Amino acid sequence: MVMIVVTLILGAIFVALFLIPRAIKSGDAKVVQTNPSSKATKLYTKAEVSLHNTRTDCWIIIKDKVYDVTPYVEEHPGGDAILVHAGDDSTEGFFGPQHATRVFDMVDEFYIGDLKR
Repeated sequence: MVMIVVTLILGAIFVALFLIPRAIKSGDAKVVQTNPSSKATKLYTKAEVSLHNTRTDCWIIIKDKVYDVTPYVEEHPGGDAILVHAGDDSTEGFFGPQHATRVFDMVDEFYIGDLKR
């Protein structure tokens, strides 16, 4: 009996973590994506990004793209780890083994421009 209950609970967790997000992604949900070719992309210098380095104003750079992750700081599952590179390049930490693949889809909603070279 215990084995059946455990199996049902694990099955429910599996559905919640893997199948529901995919159903939402492929369903009728409206997804808004920025198309760089349809409008001018804002460019930021590294000095400009470095000014946004606090919990209440947190920008990061990932692969030469700039993201304002301020609304996400308090929700970040890794706690203050997101603040380690606030105002700086977070590429290495972002692609670390601690992140689930869904983070790669989530980050697009925080995109604000490109790093000026």
